[in-house]
Amino acid sequence: MSKILLLNPNKWGRGITAIWIASHSAALKSAGHEVSLFDSTFYKDWTVDETSYNTSNEQYQETEYSNFIKYSSSGIKKALQEKINEFKPDIIFWSAISSHIHGEGEYVNVQYGYDLLSSISHDALLVTGGLQVTADPKSMLNIMKDTDFLIRGESELILTEMATRFSNKKNTVHEIKGLSFINEEGHYVENEPQEIISDMDLLSPYDYSLFEDQTFYRPYNGSVVRAIDFELSRGCIYACEYCVETVIQRYYGFNETSKRGSILKANKYLRNKSAETIFREIETLNKEKDIKLFRCQDTNFLTINREVLLQLSDLIDQSDLEIMLYIETRPEGINNKSIDLLKKLKVDGVGMGIELAGDEFREDKLRRFASTEKIINAFKLLKEAGIKRTTYNIIGLPEQDESSILNTIEFNRLLSPDNATIAFYSPYIGTAQQLKSKELGYFDDYEFEVDGQLRTLSKDSLLDSSLLQFYKEKFNFFIKNGLDDLQRIKAEHGLTEPKEIPSLSIK
Repeated sequence: MSKILLLNPNKWGRGITAIWIASHSAALKSAGHEVSLFDSTFYKDWTVDETSYNTSNEQYQETEYSNFIKYSSSGIKKALQEKINEFKPDIIFWSAISSHIHGEGEYVNVQYGYDLLSSISHDALLVTGGLQVTADPKSMLNIMKDTDFLIRGESELILTEMATRFSNKKNTVHEIKGLSFINEEGHYVENEPQEIISDMDLLSPYDYSLFEDQTFYRPYNGSVVRAIDFELSRGCIYACEYCVETVIQRYYGFNETSKRGSILKANKYLRNKSAETIFREIETLNKEKDIKLFRCQDTNFLTINREVLLQLSDLIDQSDLEIMLYIETRPEGINNKSIDLLKKLKVDGVGMGIELAGDEFREDKLRRFASTEKIINAFKLLKEAGIKRTTYNIIGLPEQDESSILNTIEFNRLLSPDNATIAFYSPYIGTAQQLKSKELGYFDDYEFEVDGQLRTLSKDSLLDSSLLQFYKEKFNFFIKNGLDDLQRIKAEHGLTEPKEIPSLSIK
């Protein structure tokens, strides 16, 4: 038996039940290993309080969330050292891939975890994974020189195999597929990829017992509910050029796409748990931990195997569970039949990537083929069904100008969503948009602290950082109040008025 310390370097200052923690803990415990968690979420000298930030800019509604949580005034480094001294881990692991992908600041965990471990004394193997590691392991090892092993791709089974070989004192860890490392001679080694996890039931039930209770409280539509981040599936059939999903697709050899931006042989890339497994997890978490909201992080919920969703809807519909699901999907999947399915699944809210207004920009520059007409129709159908709608918007994309941002605000006014989120464009390593933005001089070769909700690192000449920050703070204000006072409000912030406010085109 090995002892594995999972390190959650979350800086958002609110409860996030990172899916990779639950899935890796389940896999490790099933193999007989001892697992513990150090969670950085509620330390005053670490958090940036994302909830207050996005409440002040009207992205979130006001809640009493602060009354449900307590921050520690202990120094986080001191607390981590004490945890390591007490637990004496054989392996410390701090970042991984799940369907969560880059949500809730997860993309940058690999950097934050390494930063936390700096100046900490330990005798453990340092092992990490995740999106940045999968995209460019050689560069990550150069940046994180004290790391012993990187795991590319999905890491539950690989970390478990490492732990088992370590406990058996076998000096064969270096042979495991999926690993990258610097060998004793100082040479970079990159092992061949492991197989994709095709049967997700192998990992279930996910283990949420490691999280402290306050982690389950979450602000949601003006209330505070008990919630978890959850996954039914992994994978997305689409290959949008700005999305980190493309990094995982390429790692597993899904490099070919259709003219409309979907990967070929997608049925081998999309995977899901069985309906029975999903329902059993939901039922257990609802009854044992009083979880009401299941924040499904599946990249595209409505491309999950339809028979599985139908079976799950029957199980949920026939149960007495008082639950809600929040999902993410694309407009192409919203129709009368899927609306009926969502209602039966007790879906309370749907998040949808609008990104920005304008079919031409979305299709030509992002390879995201979701037409304005389909978006409008999807929001109409969801509203008629009483399902809450959230738009996801991006500012600061390569070659996006201020007129594009204003058009996107007007498009949101037309859609009239229940919620609108706005994120700074993030240059995710290995994506086509990251390479383009680097060539255009928007970003450096590697950017630290990449978190699209909290900051922009852009050096864009079309949209400087102060202008992007302004629209991040005022985006929801302008959706609710219109752009008539734009000139005055920009002047108050020391910004100049655009020469022309474009009229929205629905073409």
